[in-house]
Amino acid sequence: MRIASPGHAVFAVTMIALGIIGLITGGFVGVWGGVPESMPSREALAYIGAVVALASGLGLLWQGTSAFAARMLFVYLMLWLIVFKAPFIVRAPLVEGSYQTTGETAAIVAGAWVLYAWLAPDWDRRRLSFATGDNGVRFARILYALALVAFGLSHFVYIELTAPLVPPWLGWPVGWAYFTGAAYLAAGVAILTGVLARLAAALTAVQMASFTLLIWVPLVASGPVGDFRFGEIVVNCVLTASAWVVADSYRGTPWFAMLKRNDRELSVVRAFGADRGVD
Repeated sequence: MRIASPGHAVFAVTMIALGIIGLITGGFVGVWGGVPESMPSREALAYIGAVVALASGLGLLWQGTSAFAARMLFVYLMLWLIVFKAPFIVRAPLVEGSYQTTGETAAIVAGAWVLYAWLAPDWDRRRLSFATGDNGVRFARILYALALVAFGLSHFVYIELTAPLVPPWLGWPVGWAYFTGAAYLAAGVAILTGVLARLAAALTAVQMASFTLLIWVPLVASGPVGDFRFGEIVVNCVLTASAWVVADSYRGTPWFAMLKRNDRELSVVRAFGADRGVD
């Protein structure tokens, strides 16, 4: 077994859980939304997504299959983003919800992309250098940052939906909704510019994890939840795992780095390249 980082392990386990839930329910769980009702063989596509998630999650845990699993998951998620989620923006470019739903998939793609960039075999590194190694990690971070901007804007645009989710004991629901939205926006800018990027990536992972602990776990414990809420819980768990992977990609970067590039910025990528015999 070869685990690149703690986030790698969490991401793999989350994919396994997503696949199992998909096979049990037979529906488009969480991240697999956006498929038109009129699409032929729509139900079969739901099972395909579940199988891909389960197989890739298991494959990511073993050294002999991790590279193939990372490639399969990255390609499948990227296709899903392009085919089923990006059209929301094309059809309704002035509706923030289009960017929110697309951003959810984009953030998960970013996590899978980081793993693929780390684990890509020699053939991929030679012929797909734009998507692997240092370049792949940079593009994944940009995609993740854009997703964070979409998340932040949604907190402001849909304040009537966000504020009621704040636990009553925390108080100040509207204030917390605005604060977390602003935090997402600030983190997106930080990652895009490279200013305090590692700190921003880590804090967004913590923020997403806190949503799970403070909002979704109590909601599940309080009684049955509907399909929509259940899907939101699943998405938040997968987003947290993806955020953890992206945050792990900054290992070796100073926490308070103020420059976009740093000699140690991508030490994890290079370390895995050396470990696999890649220059």
